[in-house]
Amino acid sequence: MIKVLKNLGKKELFFAFLCLVFIFSQVWLELKIPDYMSKITVLVKTPGTAMGDVLKEGLFMTLCALGSLATSILVGYFASFIAAKFGFVMRKKVFDKVENFGMEEIKMFSTSSLITRTTNDVFQVQMLIAIGLQAFIKAPIMAVWAITKIAGKGSSWTIATVVAVVFLLLVVGILMKLVIPKFKKLQKLTDGLNRVTRENLTGIRVIRAFNAEEYQTDKFESVNDDLTKTQMFIQRSMSVMGPVMTLILSALPLAIYLIGAFLINEANMMDKITLFSNMVVFSSYAIQVVMSFVMLIVIFIIYPRASVSANRINEVLDCETKIVDGNVSKDKTKEKGTIEFKNVSFRYPDAEEYILENISFKVKKGDTVAFIGSTGSGKSTLVNLIPRFYDVSKGEILVDGVNVKEYKQEFLHNKIGYIPQKAVMFSGTVKENVLYGDNGKKDINDKELIEVLKIAQGYEFVSKMEEGINSHVAQGGTNISGGQKQRLSIARAIARHPEIYIFDDSFSALDYKTDFILRQELKKYMKDATTLIVAQRIGTIKDADKILVLDNGKVVGEGTHKELLKNCEVYKEIALSQLSKEELENA
Repeated sequence: MIKVLKNLGKKELFFAFLCLVFIFSQVWLELKIPDYMSKITVLVKTPGTAMGDVLKEGLFMTLCALGSLATSILVGYFASFIAAKFGFVMRKKVFDKVENFGMEEIKMFSTSSLITRTTNDVFQVQMLIAIGLQAFIKAPIMAVWAITKIAGKGSSWTIATVVAVVFLLLVVGILMKLVIPKFKKLQKLTDGLNRVTRENLTGIRVIRAFNAEEYQTDKFESVNDDLTKTQMFIQRSMSVMGPVMTLILSALPLAIYLIGAFLINEANMMDKITLFSNMVVFSSYAIQVVMSFVMLIVIFIIYPRASVSANRINEVLDCETKIVDGNVSKDKTKEKGTIEFKNVSFRYPDAEEYILENISFKVKKGDTVAFIGSTGSGKSTLVNLIPRFYDVSKGEILVDGVNVKEYKQEFLHNKIGYIPQKAVMFSGTVKENVLYGDNGKKDINDKELIEVLKIAQGYEFVSKMEEGINSHVAQGGTNISGGQKQRLSIARAIARHPEIYIFDDSFSALDYKTDFILRQELKKYMKDATTLIVAQRIGTIKDADKILVLDNGKVVGEGTHKELLKNCEVYKEIALSQLSKEELENA
């Protein structure tokens, strides 16, 4: 928790100091009220007292109450400001940290858990700060101060107060023993609920297509039921606190007055007024002592869950990113657009078997190199190593003659136009999706944007949309087809004007005609750029300068389309599964 709280800035710490000052003032004013009550009691009981004297003490008492109210409002304002600022800073830090995560770290935490940690967990700590600054500081000060005020005013009353406090602490201790283990479980169950909800929303089409609504409902209800049961257990356990506090706050003054009545009855006439005054004051201060412990108990109820949340936030912030930036941020060699794999092997973290083994090849500037193979042969994994979504396990990858690990990631990514296997669309307009990220910083006018869309074969459908390039695209591109998403994704890469294009099975959703026309346009436009293509279709890659055939993570064939038909059985099998012998001979 302390580690998380270190993220508070100087301004917030100054406001925390102001809270401390105002809380001292608030406690002093609140504890002065019983003193004035005592004086008024004595004045009322004293014969010949002037009404003006009583009103004077009453005015001071009223001013103390108003002063306490004013300081309480100021403390609440500063505490809320500190909590809100803390939430802002922590959400930003967690978000920025996650932005720098590699795929390994993302998978380690899971998307749903990272969302919970950025929102719910930060809120739990925020709530502790907002309430804790007021209660945690105020309670000990008030308790100690009130105890010093009542010290020596009556051992019987003191024993009654101690019994009340001990009973309260005993009940709280039992509750904490029962409830604290449930808080960690509660946050994990919240992760699970987020995961199922997110899964349900993103997979809505498949769910409906397979009539799986009932199955998903059962799945959701199962997670929701576990979460509800845990919350109900916590709430039911904590609900005991209300009656216990009411019992103590009612029983303690009653006990004090019963003891007081007995003492006053036994005292002589001269001591009766003093005892009565002391009883009234003691009752007020005893309630303040109990309320101080109640405030501390509220903190102890909130703290365990906030502590679990703080640990979960720290897990994200302390997670070491395996993919670390290099120092190269400008071109060191005259090479441009070259890629070289030198004895590259790769396996996923904690996996025993290698996905790729001993891969070596070189791509010259302007070349088109294609990768083909059966599902799971490692094609996509291979091209994903170039932009460092993962780092190689063995060997090295050179871009423009420099190991990719030596580049600053931003500089390396600016060299690459990456079109992923699954086209990703963001909520916004067509224009915003194409001019995404660094593309948006370039001075690309609408005319150039339309030209880019035409090359990607996307302008035809965009022009038919209601607002053209300013038409809305839903999150995930749910209001456009798979082929349209792929074309916009390709347009996004083209607008980048990179040295290297990576097409990770980016033509799979296109019909053969659009695929052919698009490749022809790209060939004209990207004649000086290096192109890597992962594909399943022979027709998509047959004109490549070089084709690498992968099988079980190894290169089993390398050459042109015609060379591989003669020399590589794996390639020949793939080709014959798609085209007839006559079509292959005429290709």
